[in-house]
Amino acid sequence: MAEIAAQKTLGNHLGGHLRENGMLVALVAIVTFFLVVVRVFEGVDFLSAQNITNLFLQNSYVIIMALGMLLVIVAGHIDLSVGSVVGFTGAVAAVLTVNLDWPVAAVIPACLCVGFLIGAAQGYWIAYWRIPSFIVTLAGMLVFRGLTLWLLDGQNIGPFPKSFQSLSTGFIPDVFGVGKPNVTAVVLVSIGALVVVTLGWRARVRDAEFGMEQEPMAVFALRNLIMAAALIFVGWKLASFRGLPNVVVVLTVLTVLYAFFTENTVTGRRIYALGGNEKAARLSGISTDRLVFLTFCNMGVLAALAGMIVAARLNSSTPKAGGGFELDVIAAVFIGGASMSGGVGKIVGVVIGALIMGVMNNGMSIMGIGIDYQQVIKGLVLLAAVIFDVYNKNK
Repeated sequence: MAEIAAQKTLGNHLGGHLRENGMLVALVAIVTFFLVVVRVFEGVDFLSAQNITNLFLQNSYVIIMALGMLLVIVAGHIDLSVGSVVGFTGAVAAVLTVNLDWPVAAVIPACLCVGFLIGAAQGYWIAYWRIPSFIVTLAGMLVFRGLTLWLLDGQNIGPFPKSFQSLSTGFIPDVFGVGKPNVTAVVLVSIGALVVVTLGWRARVRDAEFGMEQEPMAVFALRNLIMAAALIFVGWKLASFRGLPNVVVVLTVLTVLYAFFTENTVTGRRIYALGGNEKAARLSGISTDRLVFLTFCNMGVLAALAGMIVAARLNSSTPKAGGGFELDVIAAVFIGGASMSGGVGKIVGVVIGALIMGVMNNGMSIMGIGIDYQQVIKGLVLLAAVIFDVYNKNK
């Protein structure tokens, strides 16, 4: 009887958390698919150290902006201007660095301030004037695309100094002086895997103390085993190539900070309450207008950071930079488990959703699939994620 009850509990948990558990399974399945197909048809190792490094470098901007987009969508809004903001802040960085010879130490905070001001300008109309975010950010998408063309005068500006390029193409040196494998990378990733498991266990213990329903131990152990094994594997691959890219360290720090913010701070919980029921949140004393304003300010800062990383990777600022980025970012958030109606979504899920998009882009490019078919496939995946969300709600 105990075994039957345990199986029933396991089945109920998996059924009730199908979206949350399915994302990790989907990522593993997609990686396995490309690993086999690319090896058979292209003779390429999909999980080679170089390809894993390229995967992070090519998709870092998606993960960075998806962290901010999650908060915007959880609050019940959307931001269509992030791609144009990426292009505009990249152009500002190019003008300051290349044309005006500003030091990189001054350019980075200046561009982040520009992103903050852009987010504040859009957030003001959305939060305090109640203009729909779709309209405001659609206008912003057009405005900042036009300003980018004006600022660059329709031409590319570059190259950037090495110190600026290191934002995207730099690597953490091996402080142990071994070379290959990069021992520093191995140590840092091993510590990261240990921290992931420890935080998961502490959260489980905390839930038990408060009498909250816990996931079955088998699910907890399997999920943490997969995550820790994946981290160590990726870390070893990176260590055997050139080590940890600077952008991976930035992504890791941001992911930890935003996960802590959304799950362990009062403001983070209030953003979820705002998205769940704005009227109830306002009646309970939450300053909903201020929270909406701050989520857009935060989105502007992250878009500016992504803009500098994109410019550093391209080693120039181009008028077309950031085109279509908003689609990948929004898709990553919805695929990662966020709800269209707001109030639902997790940072870890968004990172997994962004990795799913990145793996698909990378795998299809290696296979030589044209950009036209890639867009069709990504559109269908996004539609399937939204349909699944609506199905779960109706159920």
